[in-house]
Amino acid sequence: MMSSLRSSFRRLLSQTKHLTSLVNRGHHEQALLFFSQMFSSPDLTLDPFAFPLALKSSAALRLPNAVASIHAHATKAGLLPNPFVASSLVDSHGKCAGIAHARQAFDESPQRNVVVWNAMIALYSRSSDTPSALEIFEVMDVQPNASSYNSIVAALSESEDDGPYRALHFYRRMRASGLAPNLITVLALLPICVRLGALSFIKEIHGFAVRGRIYPHPQLGSGFIETYGRCGCLVYARRIFDLMKDKDVVVWSSLVSAYAFHGNADIAMSVFRWMETEKVQPDGIMFLGILKACSHSGFADDALKYFDIMTDKYGVEASSDHYSCLVDVLSRAGRLKEAYEVLDRMPVKATAKAWGALLGACRSHGEVRLAEIAGRVLFELEPENAGNYVLLAEAHTRRREV
Repeated sequence: MMSSLRSSFRRLLSQTKHLTSLVNRGHHEQALLFFSQMFSSPDLTLDPFAFPLALKSSAALRLPNAVASIHAHATKAGLLPNPFVASSLVDSHGKCAGIAHARQAFDESPQRNVVVWNAMIALYSRSSDTPSALEIFEVMDVQPNASSYNSIVAALSESEDDGPYRALHFYRRMRASGLAPNLITVLALLPICVRLGALSFIKEIHGFAVRGRIYPHPQLGSGFIETYGRCGCLVYARRIFDLMKDKDVVVWSSLVSAYAFHGNADIAMSVFRWMETEKVQPDGIMFLGILKACSHSGFADDALKYFDIMTDKYGVEASSDHYSCLVDVLSRAGRLKEAYEVLDRMPVKATAKAWGALLGACRSHGEVRLAEIAGRVLFELEPENAGNYVLLAEAHTRRREV
């Protein structure tokens, strides 16, 4: 008897490891098929570890019926009191069937630990329902942890109006509770620094990250570089960059973006050339930063050169954002015909921002013919934007004055 139990346990352990491997590698259809085989085995009783894995694959494939079926089986097996199963049910219902189904699974969970509460808070936060996330947080009957606060801080940081100030207050509340921020906390706080222009606050969280040994971290390093740059402290941004040992393309792009934001195109381009000597492969985000730098400084020829380098030398496919930057820099330089040719020939749909850049430049130069073309397109893309009608009218006025 004992030998049979040990054999069954070893088999369950082996198959659960294989199921975990399938899920972690993203082979979700195979994972669900294997879970079904495990569940159908008459001499194998599944434990709470297999169900969350199957739920994760169901959520990844957006299969609400599969989630409901696994939920029913977990209920029959008496596994709902298990917090790992309960939190997985809440999360997978939320991703597949919607918040209402997730809330029902949450309310029906007989034993809710902090993981289950956090799953519900995170779903509300990700769906931009910050009031409900806060409501759930305030009625928690267990001690919140860092993840509980992180979801709220991230949601508030993206809210309009006083959202960043409320996020900052919530962070202070987290510190007052005795909880130490982690990497996720700091990453959620960086956009707040940018929106508030709070240089003193970024220095505060930077200091804490160093003391708490959260920093250095590649993702955090690039975030600090860009945030210091956006807050006007290029010296600190460059210092962090210089101190980083492992510089991937994200780190290089962050420094280029910092210089681009302040119109330092020459330095941004020199950083790009330096990156090339370090044999780091540039990506679309890096080239977007270079094109923005050229646009802010009015370097039309350089923008055209780097656009060609991007597509011809590195084979990076140009997106609508890249084309928009190119149109913007050509329009600013008064090269309206070239800007229109870029819009007319680009293989992706031009954005209203790109056509707006051309229309604005046509207004400045009194170019009526191209202004009317851009205006017609914008009237279709943004029929409620009265500013486009004003720009077209001013282009006609400017033409008469000239």
